Amino acid sequence: MDIFSLQPIKVVQYNINTEELYSYLKDFIHMLYFRHLLVNPRDRRVVIIESVLCPSHFRDTLTRVLFKHFEVPSVLFAPSHLMSLLTLGINSAMVLDCGYAESLVLPIYEGIPILSCWGALPLGGKAIHRELGYQLLEQCTVDTGLAKGQSLPSVMGSVPEDIVEDIKVRTCFVSDLQRGLKIQAAKFNIDGSAERPSPPPDVDYPLDGEKILHVVGSIRDSVVEILFEQDNEEKSVATLILDSLIQCPIDTRKQLAENLVVIGGTAMLPGFLHRLMAEIRYLVEKPKYKEALATKTFRIHTPPAKPNCVAWLGGTVEVKLRLSSVELLCPRGRNSAEQNSLRDIWRVEWHHNLSSR
Repeated sequence: MDIFSLQPIKVVQYNINTEELYSYLKDFIHMLYFRHLLVNPRDRRVVIIESVLCPSHFRDTLTRVLFKHFEVPSVLFAPSHLMSLLTLGINSAMVLDCGYAESLVLPIYEGIPILSCWGALPLGGKAIHRELGYQLLEQCTVDTGLAKGQSLPSVMGSVPEDIVEDIKVRTCFVSDLQRGLKIQAAKFNIDGSAERPSPPPDVDYPLDGEKILHVVGSIRDSVVEILFEQDNEEKSVATLILDSLIQCPIDTRKQLAENLVVIGGTAMLPGFLHRLMAEIRYLVEKPKYKEALATKTFRIHTPPAKPNCVAWLGGTVEVKLRLSSVELLCPRGRNSAEQNSLRDIWRVEWHHNLSSR
């Protein structure tokens, strides 16, 4: 958000020029430090939990802002998948981050991310919000002070994403495997023979003091099926894990399959982990995976924090115990000569001793 105009601005943008991104990040971080944290940035080390897919120019621009503008003492970039393992005390796992924009899986073996075996799909909170917003406009009605049962588009042209997200969090859930397969069969039913299972109860959602939105029960579980419906390439959130596992060295597969870690806000949906495990066990019996994977044992760990906070907790552990074990960026001593260029303001120190874990 722009602190001067109070107009909402998307801070994390990868397709804008560097100077514009620098300006956005500077205003955003200024708001964090001086409106919310109320601390002096020069007195605090910074830890950034990042995705392995974060573009280099975004990371470089963020580093410039922190060192050049806020003069922080150090910046530590730590991959979210690796940090999640520190909360569990293990060093090998298949980590699935099911977040807002995408689902990203990355195997980590003996503390080393196997970057050649990662996989990602644009399936996450954003995809659910898009489907849920469409279904709300298509099927739901609104009661107002003037009339009841009005169509939602006639009352409001579109549903703001913050409301869509709140409806998702409060009302939506993930069905079990058998029910989910029936919902998918009814959705893609061509000959009309498949019947949808009985829907859950409808829910009334207050939009404001005068408007009540009637959320149709069938929407509550069907919108989440988008995560598990296989597309034309037979890809889903569950196949991400199995496909990544097949790409891993054969002697690592058993240990990775028995150590699954799921993080990200979308993974907090009720029933998500149970459905994910059921999907994996269902798919692994299909010929595509049955011949390639000898192991049939899969286990999901339960981290000591909510899925959307696990990586940050792991980052805290990393900083306290192994500060020098991940990529560390430190500025040189600041003197008048070094302030003439960005190169003289900060330097990069690379530490690649991840294998010492």
